[in-house]
Amino acid sequence: MEPWPGVAWVLLLSFIADLLKTGQSRDFTVKDIINLHPSTTPYPGGFKCFTCERAVDNYECNRWAPDVYCPRETRYCYTQHIMDTRGESISVTKYCVPLERCLSIGCKETKHEGHKICTSCCEGNICNLALPRNATDAVFATTSPVNQTERHLQQIVLILSCLSLLWMTTT
Repeated sequence: MEPWPGVAWVLLLSFIADLLKTGQSRDFTVKDIINLHPSTTPYPGGFKCFTCERAVDNYECNRWAPDVYCPRETRYCYTQHIMDTRGESISVTKYCVPLERCLSIGCKETKHEGHKICTSCCEGNICNLALPRNATDAVFATTSPVNQTERHLQQIVLILSCLSLLWMTTT
């Protein structure tokens, strides 16, 4: 009896096993997000955040997040991730928030069984896809300056300084 039929069966079964693994991925792709969350806004600058309360992991949160727009008074997406000592998810909470809620982000250890809580905020349509797991991920990511007035004042001071310097050199 030739060994080829046995080898062919082993290769076929390993191929099928690989297909089953890829078919059950627990991560969302950008294409999945675009299909799940079409972008037609009810008001200018409208956006969505993944939203869930105490989901068991990120997949369950993102999978069942309601497809609704954030209220006008919010501007950021907030994520709180509670992990056990091994870094496994215990709880995931995500929702839309105003700026004030994003001023205290980062990671901290809790006294309750050594759990770790990491929080992050981001600005943009469904930007809270991933979870914060450490200090590198637990950040406040914005696409525009948080305080537009402060930025304009800095620009005015710079322009006035340049004009003053120019005036001093010409007189």
